[in-house]
Amino acid sequence: MADILPFHREQTSEPEPLWREVLGRSLRSTREEQGGRLVDVAEKAGISPQYLSEIERGRKEPSSEMIAAVTGALGVELADLLTGIAGTVRRRGTDLAVGRRPTGPVLLAA
Repeated sequence: MADILPFHREQTSEPEPLWREVLGRSLRSTREEQGGRLVDVAEKAGISPQYLSEIERGRKEPSSEMIAAVTGALGVELADLLTGIAGTVRRRGTDLAVGRRPTGPVLLAA
Protein backbone atom coordinates (compact mmCIF):
# COMPACT_ATOMS: atom_id res chain seq x y z
CA MET A 1 0.00 0.00 0.00
CA ALA A 2 1.07 3.51 -0.71
CA ASP A 3 2.05 5.67 2.18
CA ILE A 4 -0.35 8.52 2.92
CA LEU A 5 1.35 11.74 3.82
CA PRO A 6 -0.55 14.21 5.96
CA PHE A 7 -1.30 17.52 4.31
CA HIS A 8 -0.25 20.35 6.58
CA ARG A 9 1.88 23.44 6.57
CA GLU A 10 4.92 23.88 8.70
CA GLN A 11 4.25 26.18 11.60
CA THR A 12 5.92 29.54 11.17
CA SER A 13 6.38 32.29 13.69
CA GLU A 14 4.25 34.62 11.57
CA PRO A 15 0.69 34.00 10.41
CA GLU A 16 -0.12 34.18 6.72
CA PRO A 17 -1.16 37.67 5.64
CA LEU A 18 -4.82 38.48 5.38
CA TRP A 19 -6.14 39.05 1.86
CA ARG A 20 -7.36 42.54 2.74
CA GLU A 21 -3.92 43.53 4.06
CA VAL A 22 -2.05 42.39 0.95
CA LEU A 23 -4.71 44.00 -1.25
CA GLY A 24 -4.44 47.28 0.65
CA ARG A 25 -0.64 47.36 0.45
CA SER A 26 -0.81 46.64 -3.28
CA LEU A 27 -3.33 49.41 -3.91
CA ARG A 28 -1.38 51.92 -1.83
CA SER A 29 1.90 50.97 -3.49
CA THR A 30 0.35 51.42 -6.94
CA ARG A 31 -1.17 54.79 -6.01
CA GLU A 32 2.11 56.06 -4.55
CA GLU A 33 4.14 54.82 -7.55
CA GLN A 34 1.81 56.80 -9.79
CA GLY A 35 2.16 59.85 -7.57
CA GLY A 36 -1.59 59.89 -6.91
CA ARG A 37 -3.14 61.52 -3.89
CA LEU A 38 -5.55 59.51 -1.77
CA VAL A 39 -8.30 62.12 -2.12
CA ASP A 40 -8.01 62.22 -5.90
CA VAL A 41 -8.12 58.45 -6.34
CA ALA A 42 -11.03 58.17 -3.89
CA GLU A 43 -12.99 60.84 -5.75
CA LYS A 44 -12.34 59.15 -9.08
CA ALA A 45 -13.44 55.80 -7.60
CA GLY A 46 -16.58 57.36 -6.10
CA ILE A 47 -15.72 56.51 -2.49
CA SER A 48 -14.67 58.59 0.49
CA PRO A 49 -10.98 59.20 1.17
CA GLN A 50 -11.50 57.72 4.64
CA TYR A 51 -12.84 54.47 3.18
CA LEU A 52 -9.97 54.24 0.68
CA SER A 53 -7.52 54.84 3.51
CA GLU A 54 -9.08 52.00 5.49
CA ILE A 55 -8.85 49.71 2.45
CA GLU A 56 -5.18 50.60 1.95
CA ARG A 57 -4.43 49.93 5.61
CA GLY A 58 -6.13 46.52 5.44
CA ARG A 59 -8.87 47.55 7.87
CA LYS A 60 -11.79 46.98 5.50
CA GLU A 61 -12.73 43.99 3.36
CA PRO A 62 -13.94 45.77 0.22
CA SER A 63 -16.54 44.28 -2.10
CA SER A 64 -15.60 43.28 -5.62
CA GLU A 65 -17.39 46.41 -6.82
CA MET A 66 -15.20 48.61 -4.59
CA ILE A 67 -12.03 46.84 -5.75
CA ALA A 68 -13.10 47.36 -9.37
CA ALA A 69 -13.80 51.06 -8.70
CA VAL A 70 -10.39 51.62 -7.12
CA THR A 71 -8.47 49.67 -9.76
CA GLY A 72 -10.38 51.60 -12.42
CA ALA A 73 -9.46 54.88 -10.76
CA LEU A 74 -5.83 53.77 -10.72
CA GLY A 75 -5.94 52.56 -14.31
CA VAL A 76 -4.89 49.07 -13.26
CA GLU A 77 -6.33 45.87 -14.72
CA LEU A 78 -7.94 43.69 -12.09
CA ALA A 79 -6.12 40.61 -13.45
CA ASP A 80 -2.77 42.38 -12.99
CA LEU A 81 -3.66 43.33 -9.43
CA LEU A 82 -4.65 39.75 -8.58
CA THR A 83 -1.55 38.33 -10.25
CA GLY A 84 0.65 40.70 -8.25
CA ILE A 85 -1.08 39.79 -5.00
CA ALA A 86 -0.83 36.06 -5.70
CA GLY A 87 2.88 36.43 -6.42
CA THR A 88 3.39 38.39 -3.21
CA VAL A 89 1.62 35.78 -1.11
CA ARG A 90 3.50 32.96 -2.85
CA ARG A 91 6.89 34.65 -2.34
CA ARG A 92 6.05 35.38 1.27
CA GLY A 93 5.15 31.74 1.88
CA THR A 94 8.40 30.61 0.26
CA ASP A 95 10.41 33.13 2.27
CA LEU A 96 8.86 31.99 5.53
CA ALA A 97 9.39 28.32 4.66
CA VAL A 98 13.13 28.92 4.33
CA GLY A 99 13.33 31.30 7.27
CA ARG A 100 13.58 34.60 5.38
CA ARG A 101 11.44 37.61 6.10
CA PRO A 102 9.87 39.36 3.12
CA THR A 103 11.20 42.84 2.43
CA GLY A 104 10.44 45.77 0.19
CA PRO A 105 7.21 47.16 -1.19
CA VAL A 106 4.53 45.11 -2.86
CA LEU A 107 4.90 45.32 -6.62
CA LEU A 108 2.22 44.90 -9.25
CA ALA A 109 2.62 43.56 -12.74
CA ALA A 110 1.59 46.29 -15.17
